[in-house]
Parts: sequence; C-alpha cells; structure tokens
Amino acid sequence: MTFENGTFLTEFILVGLTDQPELQIPLFFVFLIIYMVTALGNLSMITLIGHNSNLHTPMYFFLFNLSFIDFCYSSVLTPKMLMNFVVKKNIISYGGCMTQLFFYCFFVISELYVLMSMAYDRYVAICNPLLYNIAMSPKLCSCLMLGSYLMAFSDAMAHTGLMLKLTFCDVNINDYFCDILPLLQLSCTSTYVNELLVFIVVGINVTLSILNIFISYGFILSSILKMKSNEGRSKAFSTCSSHIIAVSLFFGSGAFVYFKPSSAGSMHEGKISSIFYTIVVPMMNPLIYSLRNKDVTVALRKTLTRRNF
Repeated sequence: MTFENGTFLTEFILVGLTDQPELQIPLFFVFLIIYMVTALGNLSMITLIGHNSNLHTPMYFFLFNLSFIDFCYSSVLTPKMLMNFVVKKNIISYGGCMTQLFFYCFFVISELYVLMSMAYDRYVAICNPLLYNIAMSPKLCSCLMLGSYLMAFSDAMAHTGLMLKLTFCDVNINDYFCDILPLLQLSCTSTYVNELLVFIVVGINVTLSILNIFISYGFILSSILKMKSNEGRSKAFSTCSSHIIAVSLFFGSGAFVYFKPSSAGSMHEGKISSIFYTIVVPMMNPLIYSLRNKDVTVALRKTLTRRNF
C-alpha cells in the first residue's frame, strides 16, 4: 500500500462487522446462507415472471426489475464481505472501493424509485381499474423504469465523482463496505460539498418517493373504505400488503442509517441497520411477494408441474 503524508493511497482496510476471531466463521456461514437464499429467490422470481405470460403485467414488470436490483446490489456487497470473514486483513483497493460505492448508490436509488412506481401502479389498479390498461401502458412502464435508472445513474456518478476528489488521511473504513458516510470520516480535506450532496440527493429522492407513496396509499385507502363488498376490501388489502411491508422494511432501516446523527455508538447501530436493508431486505422481498401473492404461487405450481411432467 502506498500512503504518504495523507496525499495518496491505493488500498483501504474494511473494519468489518466484528473484530472477534471466534465470530468470523459462524458469521461467514450465516451470511453465505442469506446470500444463497437471496440469489435463489430473486433469480427464481426473474425466471418465473419471464417465462409465464400471465405474469406479463405492469405490476410484475416492476417486480421483475425489483428482483433484478435486489440480486445485483446484494451481489455488489455480500461476496466481498464473505471473503473478509476468512482472510486476515480486510483489504479493498481504492478503485474497487469507488466501484463498489458507485454500484451500491446506483442500485439502492433504483430500488427506491421502483418501489415508488409500484405504489403508483397499485393506485391506478384500485382507484381507476377500468383505465388500468390505458394508464399503465407498456410505454409508461418502460419510461418509469428508464427514469428510475437514469436518476440512479446520475446520483451515483455525482457521489462517486465528488468522493474521488477527496484526500484521505486514514485507510480504516469503519464498516463492512464502502459507504458514503464512513468514507467521509476518513477525509482530511473539506467534505462540505459531499455532505451537501448527500443532504440534497437523499432529501429529494426520499421525500419525492415517500410523498408519492403516501399520496398513492391515501387515495387507495379512501377507495377501499368506500367499497361495499368485504371481499373487494380484502382483495385490495391483500394486493397492497406485500408492497407496504417491502416499503416499510426498506425505508425504515435506511432512514436509521442516514438520518441518525453519527457517533461511535450510532456507527455500530448503523452497521446493523445497513445489514438489514442491504442484505436481509433483498432476501425478504421475493419471499414477501411470493408467499403473499396467489398469482406467483399459481405460476410456480404450473411451472413445477410442467417440468415434472
């Protein structure tokens, strides 16, 4: 490693989750199992939606993209973390760290906008069912996804570009991956612009998505309460419940990391919370949408029956 007078370095050291040697191997197997379930669940969801024509609807188009994003951003972080459990020194190259930061930002912001698009889809389906096929046209769905990826790309480029301009005085990242806040703590130059960008990007993206989700579900709740049929209400609640759970898990754990004042204690708590929304939530999403969705379970049974036959 080259590191002279705080001006140049080629590597960082990831502190990781724990410095207790006796926990390294058990944690390795725990997160290996989680990653295997995540990969299997999301890739199965992608395959199932892709190969069943009855799932080629706007809702499952967004779910297809959500599964793709969950698999990708879990893969950006988890394999490196698993490797760090079994090596003596948790080293990541400077270029590798910046690359991991870029893709982490890209996929997390993409997921945020996909969840927002799914809320709008549920709003149209429940509040304007007769206009659903027109309102949620393939062109609009494609534009929503393209907009999500473009927004995520521009934000990720901005964060990574500003991070590349910083000079670092320390190499020990107090986390298990290259996140924005732990990296800013290592800088010996001003991080004002970086912190301002975090405030603006997180503020705009989170406010915009949460506002749209709350407005969508406000109209949905109003429509459900006006329904005279108990069966209709139950079906509407069932349709939305999976998405509500996914949104709550993602935004709840993410808010704990980025909206809590940084301190020694909160950094440790932040690691636990970031594990939840970067590793556990991608595993939970396919389970939530498959176990609570009749269309997915029916399509899965048909696919398995067809293969057995």
